[in-house]
Amino acid sequence: MTIGIVAVQGAFIEHEKMLDNLGISYIELRQKNDLFHPIDGLILPGGESTVQGKLLAELDMFSLLKEKIDTGLPVLATCAGMILLAESLSNDTHKYFQTMPITVKRNAYGRQLGSFHTKSDFQGLGSIPMTFIRAPYIESASPSVDIVASVEGKAVAARYKKQIALSFHPELDGDTRIYELFLGLIQTQSVTN
Repeated sequence: MTIGIVAVQGAFIEHEKMLDNLGISYIELRQKNDLFHPIDGLILPGGESTVQGKLLAELDMFSLLKEKIDTGLPVLATCAGMILLAESLSNDTHKYFQTMPITVKRNAYGRQLGSFHTKSDFQGLGSIPMTFIRAPYIESASPSVDIVASVEGKAVAARYKKQIALSFHPELDGDTRIYELFLGLIQTQSVTN
């Protein structure tokens, strides 16, 4: 199993460390040619969604990545990654992959000073640590989307088809359960293909 990690900007190294801890191989996706390596899953890391979207377009990676997601490649998206997957943004006119039917509010908790850490229930996993850094949250979602975690009444994690989108950063907390959930999606897909 090999995971592709978008590595044009943002907190991709922390995801690599989590996969190292689980003994899972990965490849950094930095240029278009990297997308021709076979991958079983995709991680869209936190960072600056506007910058990531711009770089993915400039590097001619955007449409290939969208096609992979549209055709069922399992995705784990954190923070900026959630923004990239969202069908729409309530406070921004940018649109990116639009593969998950959710509306997301960018920087919903304010700037850097609005960052915080908590523990909350995640459907099927129990209570997990959650670190929010200039985080978005989900304002609304299609009935076909499962909201799998909320904090203070705000939806912060969702599943849709083979996509998992998180407002928070599991790569910063050392808890591997979300990664195990993601890897389970990939293994399920391998069995059904």
